[in-house]
Amino acid sequence: MSATLGLDPKLLEIIVCPECRGDLAGVEETAFEGADGELVCQGTCGYAYPVKDGIPVLLVDEARRPA
Repeated sequence: MSATLGLDPKLLEIIVCPECRGDLAGVEETAFEGADGELVCQGTCGYAYPVKDGIPVLLVDEARRPA
């Protein structure tokens, strides 16, 4: 397991942002209530997706746009 949000490094290599298909970077600090952290899109949209109990929630409806 990775130190990044408890996610497997192989998973982080293959998942992408569902909005723009950009790479995702793990961030420990989050504005999501009850989340372990978030995955922030490094592509054009910049959405942040919560990671809850070690599971990335990659739903655009659940994402937030970072400031």
